[in-house]
Amino acid sequence: MPGRPVHRLIGSTLFVAALAYAPSAATAQTYWPGTHLDWERKAPAEAGFDPALIRQAIQVAQAAETQAPRDLAVNHYGTFGREPLGEAIGPFTVRAPQTGLIVHKGYIIAEWGDPHKVDNTFSVAKSFLSTSVGLAYDRGLIGSVDDLVRPYVAPIVLADGDGEPGDERGKRPKLLFESEHNRKITWNHMLRQTSDWEGTLWGKPEWADRPDQDRTTWGTRPRNEPGTVYEYNDVRVNLLALAATNVWRRPLPEVLREYVMDPIGASPTWRWHGYDNSWFILDGEMVQAPSGGSHWGGGMLINAYDQARFGLFTLHKGMWNGKRLLSEEWFDMATTAGKVNTGTGFMNFSLNVGQQRYARAPEYTWTHTGAGSNLIYVDPENELVIVCRWIQGGQFDDVVHLVLDAMGTVATRN
Repeated sequence: MPGRPVHRLIGSTLFVAALAYAPSAATAQTYWPGTHLDWERKAPAEAGFDPALIRQAIQVAQAAETQAPRDLAVNHYGTFGREPLGEAIGPFTVRAPQTGLIVHKGYIIAEWGDPHKVDNTFSVAKSFLSTSVGLAYDRGLIGSVDDLVRPYVAPIVLADGDGEPGDERGKRPKLLFESEHNRKITWNHMLRQTSDWEGTLWGKPEWADRPDQDRTTWGTRPRNEPGTVYEYNDVRVNLLALAATNVWRRPLPEVLREYVMDPIGASPTWRWHGYDNSWFILDGEMVQAPSGGSHWGGGMLINAYDQARFGLFTLHKGMWNGKRLLSEEWFDMATTAGKVNTGTGFMNFSLNVGQQRYARAPEYTWTHTGAGSNLIYVDPENELVIVCRWIQGGQFDDVVHLVLDAMGTVATRN
């Protein structure tokens, strides 16, 4: 792995919350789950938790199941599908009931619902995407997160209608970072969702994702300087997936499986889908770029056990059973808030800066967040991972606090 000085790794745009409060990635955990179904359990009392409070946390979670339809395609057409050009272009499952897991020091101490059910995880896919970019960074395929993206992306022949403004038609290769505005975009801007990239990808113009109520602004608004404005926009996240695929010159699901999911013992059931039309030619082969955000279907389809494994992987900052899979330096960047949006790190590392997300949880925690809600709470100080799926998001705070109360942990505000 190429060495990099710390000042180059961190860059001038990354720090709002300093890392001074962050504990080391090393913890006291000695047990690591085996492969797939080989995962040991402990009763809550055996693990040092109050069983009554754990039961209460589960009851709160189950009572807070989202009221949205379980058929996720039906739910799509009642929500994002009503946006302009909002038709689904990726698969949706019929989801499980409210489901969850609590993992402490590697052991499962509670589980409920249907943790084996493979379902869309929506924007949690962004955390898998940023991890794939981190794997490229560690191998020197990306020199610095502050590098411009343009020199890394080859001309790509895309479908009619894709490309930058003025380049929407014909079969000429699309460069995607050629406009005066798009030339300024760095990897860091894309990882932090502050690029304000302009254009159309997989038939979806960037303005069509959560569009302004004022239709006159669609496609005509002034551009924000990259790095100055945060916007949650899946077209741009999908562009990052395409750019990362170009850097790797191989499908991202293969990369993720080889370097992360197989080493952490994930099941054989997860799938990282692209869209019906997200295919392009790479070195003479047809390759599908995966969906980074799942706004129109597809993305990461995964079960709760594999979500929990990924949570443990991030809790230990890329270490798994004595083997480093992803650099701690990458996780230090991924879990540090940016200047524009102080509540997130890279992609969907939602942070607890100032304990604003969980008032009684340690400040140095993060949650991989997705619609549904799909949530993976990661707490290095307490060696704790909590997965909740299909829960009303606001109620998850109560679940987290009840679990912390059950282990006798009440963090104080810094």
